[in-house]
Amino acid sequence: MTIFVAMGTEQYIAELLYRYNCVIMPGFGGFLTQMKSAVIHSNSHSFSPPSKVLSFNGQLSSNDGLLVSYMAESEKVSYEEMLQRIEKESSAWKQTLKDGKRLTLPNVGEVWENKDQKIQFQPSNQVNYLTTSFGLSSFVTAPVVREVLKEEVLEIEDKIPFMITPEVREQSNGLRPYLKYAAVILLAFATGLTGLRFYNNTINDLQLVQEEAQEQVARNIQEATFFNTAPLELPALKLEITKKNQVHYHIVAGGFRAQENADKKVAQLTEKGFEASNLGINKHGLHLVAYGSFTNVEEALQYLRQIKRTESSDAWLFQE
Repeated sequence: MTIFVAMGTEQYIAELLYRYNCVIMPGFGGFLTQMKSAVIHSNSHSFSPPSKVLSFNGQLSSNDGLLVSYMAESEKVSYEEMLQRIEKESSAWKQTLKDGKRLTLPNVGEVWENKDQKIQFQPSNQVNYLTTSFGLSSFVTAPVVREVLKEEVLEIEDKIPFMITPEVREQSNGLRPYLKYAAVILLAFATGLTGLRFYNNTINDLQLVQEEAQEQVARNIQEATFFNTAPLELPALKLEITKKNQVHYHIVAGGFRAQENADKKVAQLTEKGFEASNLGINKHGLHLVAYGSFTNVEEALQYLRQIKRTESSDAWLFQE
């Protein structure tokens, strides 16, 4: 006999299985999920998308607070009240199994005890709890029957054989052999021109692709700059920074197309207490602004970690 559980606790369990790999029903057991890759069944010509395989472990019955907190918040009741309700429901589920009945949890699976009083679990295959596979479903494709096509071709050849008639040669005209050689030479010359034209077009296409790729790299670098390149409404400040030959490591705050924006950014960082500087223009035409500069790589890396932690996670190390 099978006992179907009314929509309630098992619905919350199903919702949590989309986000967590383990959902424990306190006093009853834990429902576990494990990733399963996509499968192509060669025999049935079907495809199954990636999914989560659902299993059950009766030993995981200690309350971890996940299900109780989720249900208490959803139903606007206290944690203690919801815990008492779940413990009562777990006792009812366990009694159902002891009575030799099957417990069916919609969209989760079926639980029962075997003859050795060991809990068995059959997961439901109606729901895929892997959110990244949303919208994907299993499907079956028609097999490509190559042997059938081959047999049909052979059968047609048997019914309609190909007839090859001998060539009728006219020996009276002595110019025909020369015309044949001229045609061969003309064909070779036309083929050479076509190949040369194809080669030139290919070279031009490659040059266009390279130029477009270089422009795309420059655009990506400009877009990666996390500071606004529009002029800032601050008093114009021009700082002349003298580069020292011994400085090799810089903690970069950003890159700017306009030097005016770079100088204003230097002023901003200086007001905040940084030894900021304008490093000049890089090969992509951007003015690099640095939080600070170092001659020791260890000090530079330590300062970079501090900047990422306190100022900006997009800061990076530039070595001259």
